[in-house]
Order: sequence, then structure tokens, then C-alpha cells
Amino acid sequence: MPQKQDAAGAEARFSFDRMAVERFRQAFPRARWSDERKSWFVPGKTATRRIERWLAQEAEMLAVHGDSKGRDAFAFDPISSPYLEMSEDLRVRTPYSKTILEELRAIPWASWDDKLRAWRVPFRSFEELRRRWPKIEKAAQYAEPEERKRRRDAAKDTEAYKASQLRNAERRRHRYPLPAEDLPPLGRPVATEQYGIVVFNEVSGELVEPWLLHIQTQCAKTATAFGGGGVRPHSLSWSGRGPHVVSQGRTNGRGVGGSRRLQS
Repeated sequence: MPQKQDAAGAEARFSFDRMAVERFRQAFPRARWSDERKSWFVPGKTATRRIERWLAQEAEMLAVHGDSKGRDAFAFDPISSPYLEMSEDLRVRTPYSKTILEELRAIPWASWDDKLRAWRVPFRSFEELRRRWPKIEKAAQYAEPEERKRRRDAAKDTEAYKASQLRNAERRRHRYPLPAEDLPPLGRPVATEQYGIVVFNEVSGELVEPWLLHIQTQCAKTATAFGGGGVRPHSLSWSGRGPHVVSQGRTNGRGVGGSRRLQS
């Protein structure tokens, strides 16, 4: 890049290449090399603009040369794949995959063409594309819709999949199953299929039988308070405030249910 100096002129720095140095000296015969600054000094008030124009021409020429070299390399040893096609550049079309995106973004000058729905890679980046291609093609095959469907179908026969489906069904019903060996929480009502709602003593861990009688008594009182409609067994529920009884009966002939907190 050109850099201005105190005197009228500018400095130019670029990667060393014997042919590039010759072209630079032909374009700037008054340029002088500085060992101290490791750069070329071009005198003149318009030196900065002329150096920028020359560097742009060099970059374009190198791109054309690199594309020609990469095209020859591709013709000599092409990549045969349904995911790659050759046009004025190389175009990559694959199913969506994060792995593929990471690989293509790491290739110099590769870019996504929204109109073509493909990644465009210039031939000058062919060697880098070849180096990354095995990983790209493997990820593309893994992301194919048929392959994903095959993996899903195969997973349905596994015990892990069936257990996962059962857990999801229970969660949708707001039920969270626990391992059979886990003990119930102490001092709080729990529901079991065999005994209904019960409480275990916090100290001994034994079943508190009087709780069942207490529940029945409160159910009867609640049924009377709500018009004698009666309370179904599943009308018992637990909240942060304690156990509640939910009435299914009618209230004042309007069919409105209600709930009452159980009194200790």
C-alpha cells in the first residue's frame, strides 16, 4: 500500500516477486528502494494515486493468472461430484449444513450467489477447495433429505427413541415421571394409582394414614358447601398453597364449579 512521506511522493510496499519488481520499475523509473523502510519511494505529487492504480492492475492481473492456473489444474485433475459444476467459475450446490458453510466461508474469494442459489468459487481458489472437498461432500451426503429420513426411521426402532416419545407424551400432560427407585417427597401429598393422594412422614418416611380420612372429610364438607353435587376422586390437586378440592357440582343452578383449600 502507498504511504505518504514528508517530501512530495509516496511509499509502495508489496510482496516480493521478481517479475512484479520489474513491472514496478518500468512503471516508476524514478522509484528508489529504501533498506531502512523496506519499501519503494516514488517521488511526485501524484505518486499516491499512480501507485494505487498500479496495485489495482497487479491484483487484477494476478487474479486472471490464478484463475487460468486453477482452470488448468481442474481440467487436469477435476473433482467429480454431483454437488459441483463448472462454468465461468466453480459452483457448489448442496443441502444445508453448518459444516459446509464453515468450510466454504474459509475459502478465499468464495461467495454466495442468491440468484443462482449456489456458492461461487473462482478457479484461483481451486486448490483450497480441493483440500476441503472431502469434508464438504461427506457433510452434503449426510444432510440429504433421504439420508435424514433413513436415520429417523432407523431411530424409531430403538429403545431410546421409544423412551423419549413416552417422556414427551408425559410432559405434554404436565406429568414428569421419575425412576421407580426414587423415594417420594416427604411431608407433601403425592398421588399414586393404588392409594390416591397420600403423605409420607418427614421423620420416619412412613405413610400417614390419617391423611386419607382427613381428605375424605374435607371432600364431604366441600361437596355440601357447593350444593351437594359431590366431589370426584380426581378433583384433588396440589398447588403452592397446599392441596385443593375442585368441585364438579352445580352452584346456584348455573353449572359453575369452584375450589376450596383444605383446612388442616
